[in-house]
Amino acid sequence: MKATVSRKELADALSIAASASSVRSSNPALQSIKIEAGSGSLTLTGCDSEMWAVATCAANIEEPGAVCVQQRLVSDIVPVLGDDLITIALEGTVAYIRTAQSEWKLLALPADEFPPIPAVKEESRLSLPMGEFRRAVDSVSFAVSDDISRPYLTGVLFQYDGATLTLVATDTHRLAVNRLTRDGIGSPMTAIVPEKALKPIKQLPIAEDETITLQLDQSRLLVDCGSAKTVSQLLTGQYPNWERVVPTEFTRMWTVDRSELIENVKRAMILARDNANRVRFSGQGDKVVISARSDDRGEAKEEVSVISKNGEVEIAFNGRYVIDALQSMPTDGVVAEMTEPSRPAVIRPIEGGQDRFCVVMPMALG
Repeated sequence: MKATVSRKELADALSIAASASSVRSSNPALQSIKIEAGSGSLTLTGCDSEMWAVATCAANIEEPGAVCVQQRLVSDIVPVLGDDLITIALEGTVAYIRTAQSEWKLLALPADEFPPIPAVKEESRLSLPMGEFRRAVDSVSFAVSDDISRPYLTGVLFQYDGATLTLVATDTHRLAVNRLTRDGIGSPMTAIVPEKALKPIKQLPIAEDETITLQLDQSRLLVDCGSAKTVSQLLTGQYPNWERVVPTEFTRMWTVDRSELIENVKRAMILARDNANRVRFSGQGDKVVISARSDDRGEAKEEVSVISKNGEVEIAFNGRYVIDALQSMPTDGVVAEMTEPSRPAVIRPIEGGQDRFCVVMPMALG
């Protein structure tokens, strides 16, 4: 195997393939990137046994072939090489990375030790613009759980009924929902897509206005854009009935400037971090007093103007959750809907709030 390739194109392809590589695996093949030379291009593949990420870049192929090299090492080397052209060669059992001024000798694994990419049957299909997909995922992914004892919560629920695509994420302390009304963009589907798989999908080299197609079977998701693709295992398990968590009525409401509220809560978080991120919100007429305290460092109070509807209530939330919810909103104004201090609140954008919202569970006032 011997190929010459642009450093930038190789680095871009490597970043996509590396997103699926597992540096923590005890299997050397899963710590590697598979590099295949053939048909005027290099194809780079990363895999962690549950997900595959593949990227192709143009190259001058002198000798076709394939090799596996350690992902972390090659990811460190390629971006910092000083020349524009890089030659990758397999000589015996050793892989070389060369430029006009540099030579790196890397231990290599046989390409046949790398896990093959599984086939994905087209049992369900969904298409939408890449920009819309990215924004929809970003609007809920902050609420994905990292609790590996409940793996079905470590992904985003995709539900499409032929007219509405609903994305949901929850870690049981908060719930994020985004509904997109799009008739005829695919066949009905329900799937839990791992959050770690959504990251490389968002990185695929597709312009915002180009269409992305998700192809699913009972266990896997395929996204293919020609020069790059990902294949991921879907998560199994029964996703919670999230609609039961969403309050159906409220008696109190604050309407507030999103950016101003974010800055106030961020300042309160300087002390709230010492107290489980607990931030208190006290409605007082046309303002909300935001406070936090630390037994060791003191107390902070901030005020923000609001339009209040029966909003004289004192309630506490994890300040980090409030900031995440506010930052996901697309409008300058947001609405917080509440009932009592022990009941969850709903944060919505001032426009389109029926289709995009976040439910946040309260904390004890302390």
